[in-house]
Amino acid sequence: MMRYFAYGSNMLAQRLRAPDRTPSAKFLTAARLKGHVLKFHKRSRDGSGKCSAFETGNPNDEVHGIVFEIGETEKPALDKAEGLGKGYGEKVVHLTTSHQNLSAFTYIATADYIDNSLRPYTWYKDLVVAGAKQHSLPRRYIRQLEAVETQEDPDSERASRERRILQHV
Repeated sequence: MMRYFAYGSNMLAQRLRAPDRTPSAKFLTAARLKGHVLKFHKRSRDGSGKCSAFETGNPNDEVHGIVFEIGETEKPALDKAEGLGKGYGEKVVHLTTSHQNLSAFTYIATADYIDNSLRPYTWYKDLVVAGAKQHSLPRRYIRQLEAVETQEDPDSERASRERRILQHV
C-alpha cells in the first residue's frame, strides 16, 4: 500500500475510486501541504486549467487535501489518469495533519504545462469543491475554492458525464 495526497478532483472519493483509477482507495486523513498554494493553472489536454500545488516556499501558504491509501498495483492506472509525464510529475511531499506529520506522493504540474491565464471548467471546480466538503476541509478554504473563476466546457456531453458523479455524493 502507498499513501497518495489528493488536493484536486481526486479528493472526491467517488472519483478516485473509479474503476479506471484506484477502486481500493481508503481514506486516511485530511492534511496540509505547507509552502504551496493551490492554482488551477495546469494546462489540460482539453485546454482548461486543472489543479496543481504550486510551491511558493512561504511557510504560511498551504494546500489542503486528503491522504488516501492505495494499492501499489493500482498506481499505474492512477498515473495514466493523472497524466504522469504529460503535464504532471510525481513528488513525495511532507504533510501536516491534526495529529502527526507524514509523507505521501502527489502529482505536481511541470513548468512546461503551467499557464496562469487558464480557468477550470465549472464541472471540474465543482468536483474539487465537493471533495473538500466531503472531507470537511476548513470552511475558509472551501470558500476560496468556490471563488475560483470558471468557464463552461464547450463539450456539453463531457460536462454532463463528469457531473454525474456529483449525483452520488
